Amino acid sequence: MRYGFWTPVFGGWLRNVPDEHMAATWAYTKRLCQRAEQIGYDLTLVAELNLNDIKGTDQPALDAWSTAAALAAVTDKLELMVAVRPNFHHPALLAKQAANIDNISGGRLALNVVSSWWAEEATSYGLPFDQHDDRYGRTSEWLDVVDGLWREPKFTHEGARYQLKDAICEPKPVRKPVVYAGGESEAAKTLIANQCDAYVMHGDTVEVIAEKIADMRHRRASVGKPPMTYGMAAYAIVRDSEDEAREEVARITTLDPNAPGFGNYDQWLSGTQLEREMKIAEYSVSNRGLRPNLVGTAAQIRERIAAYEAAGLDLLLLQMSPQYEEMERFAEAVIN
Repeated sequence: MRYGFWTPVFGGWLRNVPDEHMAATWAYTKRLCQRAEQIGYDLTLVAELNLNDIKGTDQPALDAWSTAAALAAVTDKLELMVAVRPNFHHPALLAKQAANIDNISGGRLALNVVSSWWAEEATSYGLPFDQHDDRYGRTSEWLDVVDGLWREPKFTHEGARYQLKDAICEPKPVRKPVVYAGGESEAAKTLIANQCDAYVMHGDTVEVIAEKIADMRHRRASVGKPPMTYGMAAYAIVRDSEDEAREEVARITTLDPNAPGFGNYDQWLSGTQLEREMKIAEYSVSNRGLRPNLVGTAAQIRERIAAYEAAGLDLLLLQMSPQYEEMERFAEAVIN
């Protein structure tokens, strides 16, 4: 198993905890990532949102690509998986930018291609926002352009959205960056099977993840592509006892009606008690992070990770809070 972590570009992952002591600043990010590669982490995911969907849209959110360029210069080993939204970046310019960052890092750049989901964000920045399947049409053409520029000395493209004539991208990347992507719709999975190198998923149970991996393996083989890498988001809490870990879950999932993202959320909490608890957990922690249940003692968490590995998972993309301290604890107890 490879261990990755989310760079806390939003100042945390918890909607019910206003201050997680992990500021959305370059100073914190630099310190965290430099320490992470010293203690056994392989990769960081730098998310791209211009509005902060965790702490409130008026709160700081670091720019993904300038942060990635800076990290490339001050780290030595971390793979830098940078999220990119095709409707926010012209592919020819992004190909040039990404190639340069890859050279700065010595070949450690990867892309996490996100076919945008947040209409409010796009509208507020005056950017296009396509309807669902059209978003994947844009992403497909966008990837064709980026790949062509990285591959060809001069690249010409006449497409529905992008037109290039003898475009040049030099220097080329040190190596072609790995392209990660996620999505659960038919359009998303078709795109990923055909044009991406790795499939990343929201957190879920071992059984659900095993089904998703089996499905994507079948899709991949049917189009004659090589095997993919599989990653999953998860929120981790490691403690000396299971009771201590559960106390921390209770703390972070206690609803704060004054939180910026709460709105009318309580009206949505209907149905059975189990349904209510699931909704509270998924509101409280982003990316379905509590579903994998990486919560408990080191031995319990290692056992659960082994089950995911047996199901075909290659990479964990971890969130923790406060991240610097909890990543130290997790590395000592679980990774090393």
